[in-house]
Amino acid sequence: MPSLGDTVKDSIVGTVRGTGEIVNAVTEAVSDSIVTALKGTGTVGKTLTGAVADVASGVIQGTSQVGGDLGKATKGAVIGTLKGTKEVGGEAVDAVGSTVQSLIRKTRDVGGDVASGARQAMEGAIEGAARVGVSGVDAITAAAAGAIQGVGNIGTAAFTTTADVARGLIQGASNVGGDLGSAARGTILGVLRGATDVGGQTADTLSAAAGSVVKATAEVGGNIAATAKAAVEGAIQGAKEVGLDAAEAASATATGAIKGAGDLSSASLEQVQRAVTGVISGVKVVVKEPFKKTENRVTR
Repeated sequence: MPSLGDTVKDSIVGTVRGTGEIVNAVTEAVSDSIVTALKGTGTVGKTLTGAVADVASGVIQGTSQVGGDLGKATKGAVIGTLKGTKEVGGEAVDAVGSTVQSLIRKTRDVGGDVASGARQAMEGAIEGAARVGVSGVDAITAAAAGAIQGVGNIGTAAFTTTADVARGLIQGASNVGGDLGSAARGTILGVLRGATDVGGQTADTLSAAAGSVVKATAEVGGNIAATAKAAVEGAIQGAKEVGLDAAEAASATATGAIKGAGDLSSASLEQVQRAVTGVISGVKVVVKEPFKKTENRVTR
């Protein structure tokens, strides 16, 4: 009997070869497979974790086999997961995080564009949440955290990838009118949920992600001060979740946000500096480095 992943893969290969359409093909294949796998099990929560990983594998393998767009496949998979999970009474928001994490990991494993995958995953989370009637803010946060966790291996080699994924998440949220603050918060949560040492490489990764979030927010015409503050709030929440020093995590995130703003303009730096210093969520945020003001660049 074929595995769930093989069933999804075969369905995608057959449909895409026949029609060339990817988003709807993946949405339906994923939704149907999840319903079939989970209906009547009585243990949706436990079974869902394994089902999501199998489905993600099948989606990426099937799409790769036919030379399809992995980003669009990711979008369809997230929508399909929300649809199928909701139908069988599972926790749809939890499923979003697990699905996106698995999809980004599989995309990375096959050498795909993880930033594009993150952008499309965010679009899928927002559109799917609206379709099935779950909280868009919660779905955005879960998708962002899952994408960052999917990158894996927090450390020097992951800095650039993490920053690229963070940018993709903000772009995806913007493309479909999602809340940028929730995307920023989820991005930083994802870094910390995959972290073990806030005093070393994780602090650098937090800083890189926060800087990317601020720059991406400026690119899409969003409120950089609000998004930077949301990132720091995510750092504090995430640090408390995993038992790390919340003040250190907040400081690293604020530092990165200010660095990113400083690359934009003097006005941007001042806006973000005001937003991310002082007491946030009960934690005093102290930025440890001086920053130069850039006079010649323009921010939106």
